[in-house]
Amino acid sequence: MPDMTDDLFADDAAPLILGPESLLLQGYAKGIDVALHDAITRITYEAPWRQMVTPGGFTMSVGLTSCGALGWISDVTGYRYSPTDPLSGRPWPAMPEVLLSLARSAAAQAGFPAFEPDACLINRYLPGSKMSLHQDKDERDLQHPIVSVSLGIAATFLFGGLRRRDPTIRVPLTHGDVVVWGGVDRLRFHGVTPVKDGTHPLIGSQRINLTFRKAG
Repeated sequence: MPDMTDDLFADDAAPLILGPESLLLQGYAKGIDVALHDAITRITYEAPWRQMVTPGGFTMSVGLTSCGALGWISDVTGYRYSPTDPLSGRPWPAMPEVLLSLARSAAAQAGFPAFEPDACLINRYLPGSKMSLHQDKDERDLQHPIVSVSLGIAATFLFGGLRRRDPTIRVPLTHGDVVVWGGVDRLRFHGVTPVKDGTHPLIGSQRINLTFRKAG
């Protein structure tokens, strides 16, 4: 796939620095949003949305599925990665090339040129859905960054420190925005405030979030 960087940054704002090794690439994925939407539609046909249960017994407000060699799952026994979808018993759908290329390109743009994700978590936020502050720490090697892509209606991303009680910054995210964090920022707490009502012409009344990780 050709290098997407020049086209995707055309007419968009410059990247915003969120931390020493954290960057917001504004509008980075807008140029391929139709291809991303088509890929997500195929993935969710094979591995439908589901609302997982936390180890504490609470049902998550966001819908979730995965693609790639590993998928993230949660139940009363804990958080972990699995090579198979617990609903079907089959491997997760393969990660489409358009997703893989986007993750590689965004990571390189943020200073992580060797990123090779093996897991993509796909979250669906309906109005009112939220994600509490948490760390991404279930991955085997924390040297690799996180690449997070927003599609659809707007959301407010909370980006905190290395302790849950540390102050957070509120980062508005709109369709096509990509956040990358790694290195000294890799274990910063982050979350999403309740998503407000809205409609996007391609994605509809929802926010889709793609989160790429090197998990295995």
